[in-house]
Amino acid sequence: MTGRPTADPTTANLPDTGSPSEAAGPAPDVGTPPAFPLPRTCPFAPPPDYARLRDGQPAFQVRLPTGALAWVVSRYADVRALLADPQVSADARHPSFPAMGVGERETAARNRPFIRTDPPDHTRIRRMLQAEFTARRVRDMVPGLTAFAESLVDEMIATGPPVDLVSVFANRMSTATVLNLMGVPTDNLEFFRDVTRISGGRGSTAEEAQAALGNMFRMFNELIDRRLTEPGEDLLSRLVVNHLATGAVNRQELMSTIGITIVAGRETTTSMIALGTAVLLENPDLVTALRADPALLGPTVEELLRLLSVADSIPLRVATADLDVGGVRVPAGDGLILLLAGANHDPGVFPDPERFDPHRTNRHHVAFGFGIHQCIGASLARAELEISYEVLLRRLPDLRLVVPVAELELRNDSATFGVEAMPVAW
Repeated sequence: MTGRPTADPTTANLPDTGSPSEAAGPAPDVGTPPAFPLPRTCPFAPPPDYARLRDGQPAFQVRLPTGALAWVVSRYADVRALLADPQVSADARHPSFPAMGVGERETAARNRPFIRTDPPDHTRIRRMLQAEFTARRVRDMVPGLTAFAESLVDEMIATGPPVDLVSVFANRMSTATVLNLMGVPTDNLEFFRDVTRISGGRGSTAEEAQAALGNMFRMFNELIDRRLTEPGEDLLSRLVVNHLATGAVNRQELMSTIGITIVAGRETTTSMIALGTAVLLENPDLVTALRADPALLGPTVEELLRLLSVADSIPLRVATADLDVGGVRVPAGDGLILLLAGANHDPGVFPDPERFDPHRTNRHHVAFGFGIHQCIGASLARAELEISYEVLLRRLPDLRLVVPVAELELRNDSATFGVEAMPVAW
């Protein structure tokens, strides 16, 4: 499962699984809904069965762990179209909302983070955050982010190898970034990792998920009370003063917004920092090219986002009208799961999709989603990834994985794909 250099040092191969159709085998029996979610077997590629689904039918019914049926969609054109379709709802209160576990379903319906709402509620709450994640705001953050990444590497060097890159760098980089932006204390970063693991874990019960979120919301409640009397310069203060105090949002909406901004922002970026670093370390010729030409870093990040698609099954939807998905009728009221990794590995749009190629001319991946629910923190995530990869590769030129890629423990039971740990040395 190791990458292989090619004649072009900036075009790399990932583990050879053959073409998607060859790796996946024949199309499935469309009369038997397979169990979903499907686990990844390689950290650098979606489940092989995605190709079977894509080759078999544009929309395919699966059975969720809750016992409910839902339609999965894996072709790029269909995923993009449905993400932008006003007849497709993200509201978690729908009875057929296709959550992967009972805990996830009840938690999403009860707390209703804005990513699980429709306009006008979604529009109202998203608008509060938009000004905080502009490209200009992110550029102003780059010096501080770079200095923090440098300090994390300083600590790694002082500790000495081996270390777990997930806990000592990726989690700290992503979690501290979003907490500092929000104005939430950073003295217990593992607390937020635990909250994310439990609340987003597909095996968690409703009680476990609600207890984890309850601990976080109690912290937010105290912080909100303080900001009402003593506002500062952070995002939380602006949300409290400009939106909560004016009645534009209520306290529950504000806490859910803070929670999803932190949880989603830290989890996806943590996974991308770790897995993206693993891809780079498996392709040393590409690392050499990146050191020689820093301008290649941006395209490399875009290709890693497409390739890894760690937020694969986060777009959970419900059809509010009968839909035609590539000739397949999806009845109104049925759940939909729009597979970002399936779309980003559609060979009709991204030829040889398992191949890691920073020189691809098509940059229109959907790793951040599409339409009104496209990730609001995309610019910040890109900056964190570019900074993390650049600092790690520059400061630790002989950085290497301690174990083979095939031995990394994959996290398939979470809303965001990742690895539990990634031991490295230098």
